[in-house]
Amino acid sequence: MSVLLYNMAEFDTISELDEDEERGGGEDPAGCCPEPVIVRGAGHITVFGLSNKFDSEFPSVLTGKVAPEEFKMSMCRVNTCLRKSLPVNVRWLLCGCLCCCCTMGWSLWPVICLNKRTRRSIQKLLEWENNRLYHKLGLHWKLSKRKCESNSLLEYVSATCMFLH
Repeated sequence: MSVLLYNMAEFDTISELDEDEERGGGEDPAGCCPEPVIVRGAGHITVFGLSNKFDSEFPSVLTGKVAPEEFKMSMCRVNTCLRKSLPVNVRWLLCGCLCCCCTMGWSLWPVICLNKRTRRSIQKLLEWENNRLYHKLGLHWKLSKRKCESNSLLEYVSATCMFLH
């Protein structure tokens, strides 16, 4: 698809932009590589698709782009955030399940809100990491939903896109 662009300095000149030029040169995280690097949940507890920890093993695809120590520190920060919030979410989930029949499902509402708050805090943490380091390296980390490999359920994974330059 191309877009026609009217040049205001020369009224009679019409330029044609391709899709790549239209996106702004690939600096937008949405215009990232087709195969993002995926870091899956590696914990033993999952609440509404969010695992209690992410795998901190350095992906070989990122070799030469980011230091393994920086990657492990970033994953350690995310895992610390999960370690603080997920036990509370599990307790509320158990209480909500016990009272679910009596409250017609309303007892699950607190755990849904807590899970959303946990996702937001991880997204803020990843954005802070992006601004601190990864955007300078041409990478962008985000929390996204993916289909599980073993079943049809959705899980939250930490994915990175490399900017196209």
